[in-house]
Amino acid sequence: MLDLMPDTATSVTLDPRWDTLTHRVAGDFFYSVRTTGVYCRPTCASRLPKPENVDFYATCAEAEAAGFRPCKRCRPRGDSQQAQQAALIADVCRFIEDADEALGLDEMAARAGLSPHHFHRLFKSVTGLTPKAYAEAHRTKRVREGLATGEAVTAALYDAGYGSSSRFYERSDAILGMTPKAFQTGGAGDIRFAIGQCSLGAVLVAQSDRGLCAITLGDDAEALAHDLQDRFPKANLIGADEAFEQTVARVIGLIDRGQALDLPLDIRGTVFQQRVWQALRAIPTGETRSYAEVAEAIGSPAAVRAVAGACAANALAVAIPCHRVVRTDGALSGYRWGVERKRALLLQEGGHV
Repeated sequence: MLDLMPDTATSVTLDPRWDTLTHRVAGDFFYSVRTTGVYCRPTCASRLPKPENVDFYATCAEAEAAGFRPCKRCRPRGDSQQAQQAALIADVCRFIEDADEALGLDEMAARAGLSPHHFHRLFKSVTGLTPKAYAEAHRTKRVREGLATGEAVTAALYDAGYGSSSRFYERSDAILGMTPKAFQTGGAGDIRFAIGQCSLGAVLVAQSDRGLCAITLGDDAEALAHDLQDRFPKANLIGADEAFEQTVARVIGLIDRGQALDLPLDIRGTVFQQRVWQALRAIPTGETRSYAEVAEAIGSPAAVRAVAGACAANALAVAIPCHRVVRTDGALSGYRWGVERKRALLLQEGGHV
């Protein structure tokens, strides 16, 4: 005789809040445990309860009206330790953003009143980035904003706190996805593109002089073309020639038959996004990973939502296989080009859906 899971447990495990609870990620709800008579925050460090003993509540008042008392460990009615730490790190983030020059780890730690080692560990657990990476990301943002407003390249670099323009130029491809001048001009340059048909509908393939810069899917070819124009507003878009049609055919072969695609990619994104995308490319065909597992793989276990955001920002469908990322329970969720396309790709790769 099969030992079936109780209906209550089934409904709890299918609730998205259970996934948040099992990963101890902050959420805007509380949960109660019938066997202990207490209610907690989803981040509580207490032992994970059995799902059949759990109920969810939107507020403390609801949980207490149901007869549960607040947990003394996570103090759901007061500021949790996590909230206090988040506020502390938020203050340091503002400190970093307001600084005219790059700050050292000791300066940041002193602002938080912590030792450099403890501060470094806490900062990464809260933000998903090291203090140095966060400062670098903010400086990159300031450079992007300066270049976008037409500011001279050198002025934009110094205004963002770069003491040496040569150091920035050495890493500009990784930081901006292109040279500062190309970014300033809206990605100006020749981009060849074509729109074909694959088993998933219309597919747009675009290539810069560095490699494939877009593979997008949809039902409306015109909408795909407009999206490309929006992504590269000042680029010289060139319709496909016979040679490029062969490139499109290779991309369709990747989508429809899983054929290898040994073409260079022009990957443009933030430092964090590129870390995520590199991890996605390491997922073997036929396998999946949860958003939490990808966050663990890049060394930022608390950055589950940021990982989901990086997956959504991916413009190179299938070549960067964000379709291989699923919810912890294996369910399919959020795919830029539609969940059914995600399902079809996983089935085509022999994965379990």
